[in-house]
Amino acid sequence: MEAAIRAIAEPRRREILRLVWTSELAAGEIASHFDVTRPAISQHLRVLKEAGLVSERRNGTKRLYRARPESIAELRAYLESYWDENLRLLKEAAEQEEEDNRNNRKIKNDINKLLRDVTAEEIKVQKAAQDESQR
Repeated sequence: MEAAIRAIAEPRRREILRLVWTSELAAGEIASHFDVTRPAISQHLRVLKEAGLVSERRNGTKRLYRARPESIAELRAYLESYWDENLRLLKEAAEQEEEDNRNNRKIKNDINKLLRDVTAEEIKVQKAAQDESQR
């Protein structure tokens, strides 16, 4: 799996996979889509082949390449397993934050109520003290 991940890390290799996804192409046809040398494209094709992402078939002197959907599906499933796990963790974090916010709002409301009660009690005490001093 690591070879496949390393193979698709290079942008030209990803583009080669797109080119050979729906049709079998000769190395020369693939190379005509790029502004690099044919040996460079051959090297990219070798990496993709060794990673199991493309198949190679000989037709006379031509080498024809095609994407191997089953290998790419395995790679996709492997990468999605990380994505699924991260989405699960993100969901848990969001739910925890929401719960924390609810708890914080409740605490804030409780503190505000307590402050109102204390303030009301202070006003009563001050009024009683004023009344007492006026007598």
